[in-house]
Amino acid sequence: MVKIRLKRMGAKKRPFYRLVVADSRSPRDGRFIELLGFYDPLPNPAKVQIDGDKVREWIRKGARPSDAARALLVQEGILAKVPRLFKPAPQPDAAPQAPAAPPIVSEMPGSAEEVEAAEDAAAAGEAEAAEDSAAEPDSVAAEGESADAEAETAP
Repeated sequence: MVKIRLKRMGAKKRPFYRLVVADSRSPRDGRFIELLGFYDPLPNPAKVQIDGDKVREWIRKGARPSDAARALLVQEGILAKVPRLFKPAPQPDAAPQAPAAPPIVSEMPGSAEEVEAAEDAAAAGEAEAAEDSAAEPDSVAAEGESADAEAETAP
């Protein structure tokens, strides 16, 4: 694909650019097909010289300008500014609604429901253990009393 793009030239920290037509596979600062103009951003205002007829000819042949080159061509009035149109998102009323899916229940151990059930069971188990331990001294005492009674009856 043929592109119209900027080729960086100049010294370090002192750039200027040439507007060139190049194959998209060639490097940014490498081989080009034709020179269309130049752009020097350092002076105020920036210096721009572009051959509009050559640019239109290459665009007619199918060359595509890069984003930076397009902005420069629009700024110079060679290309018309094309507004970007975005498709609006579909309205929820216009789209058919799918039936709501039932909530997903986790089948993994350790889900919130299982944790709550385990905590409830542990609390119930502790309550039963507390009741058993409270009942055990009475039964131990009852067993001790019966043992004392048997010892008294024995000769």
